[in-house]
Amino acid sequence: MKKNTPNKGKKNLSPFKKFIKNKPQKEEFRSERSSTFKKKGPRKNEEKEKQKKEHKLKTTVYSPFEKGVEKPTYNIKNVISVAKKLKEDEEVEVKQKSASTRLNKYISNAGVCSRREADQLIAEGKIKINGKVVTEMGYKVQPKDRVEYEGKLLKKEKYVYVLLNKPKGFITTTKDPQERKTVMQLVKNACDERIYPVGRLDRNTTGLLLFTNDGEFATKVAHPSSNTQKIYRVELNKPFDEKHEERLRDPKFELEDGPIFLDGLSVNDDNRTEIGIELHSGKNRIVRRIFEHFGYQVDVLDRTVLAGLTKKDLPRGKWRYLSEDEMIQLKYLSGLKKTKSKPKGRSRK
Repeated sequence: MKKNTPNKGKKNLSPFKKFIKNKPQKEEFRSERSSTFKKKGPRKNEEKEKQKKEHKLKTTVYSPFEKGVEKPTYNIKNVISVAKKLKEDEEVEVKQKSASTRLNKYISNAGVCSRREADQLIAEGKIKINGKVVTEMGYKVQPKDRVEYEGKLLKKEKYVYVLLNKPKGFITTTKDPQERKTVMQLVKNACDERIYPVGRLDRNTTGLLLFTNDGEFATKVAHPSSNTQKIYRVELNKPFDEKHEERLRDPKFELEDGPIFLDGLSVNDDNRTEIGIELHSGKNRIVRRIFEHFGYQVDVLDRTVLAGLTKKDLPRGKWRYLSEDEMIQLKYLSGLKKTKSKPKGRSRK
């Protein structure tokens, strides 16, 4: 049977397509209601663009064919001198900002008290600057300012650097509410300036401890990023197992508060209870916690080297001033510039 197929020449249009074909033109199809609508105005962006085109900068423009135009005359010397003066003013401003010091830090550097205690003195109105009471915490003292406390003119202290061979039984703090023995009692006769310990040693830990009133230097030396060398002599209650030594030497070894990076480790093979350990970490009780992690008890812990400084000719419980050569070494290691320090002195009580 033949299929009913449409003729090729004829188009088989659906009713919808017929409607579209016979649809009236746009103007004829417009209803009465649509004719009442007003045309929309130009968009806001178009209006702004028009305003920009209309607004033209009034500048003096010369035609390439124009003649007889007067050229401006420049006083080059005047331009250079003014530019130099502006640059010098900027440099003076920068120097003044860098030379200024926060008031609480200035009071602390004068040896009156700590920064926190200085804030209290400022709030109570006990500090005068150039004859006027200042209670603003963030006030910055300029080099020419006169700062007074209780009628006395405050001046910046000279920096002092003291090295102590700490004995057992003293805690590393400036004040103790329980009135226990502190390291400050061992260096009380070292100077009139207000010095404080750099870092800390446990009560039962012995060895080198540094004191200073140089806050920037103390922060640099104590911070782990300075890689300050610290070497300890350790005595354990029993021989150190070789397996534990391998684990400790592993770079991936870590405690509960993070990884431990050792700079050196040596074990006395005769008894394996005496160990030398080198590291730059400043974490609390780090050496004791390392060996306690493996089940050992630390009987003796002595810091023998601190930032290249040794205990040579410095008996237990004695202190001495750092020499100029030692200061140069420490300043170089901590990335600070050389500053004046007290001359080398003998060991003191």
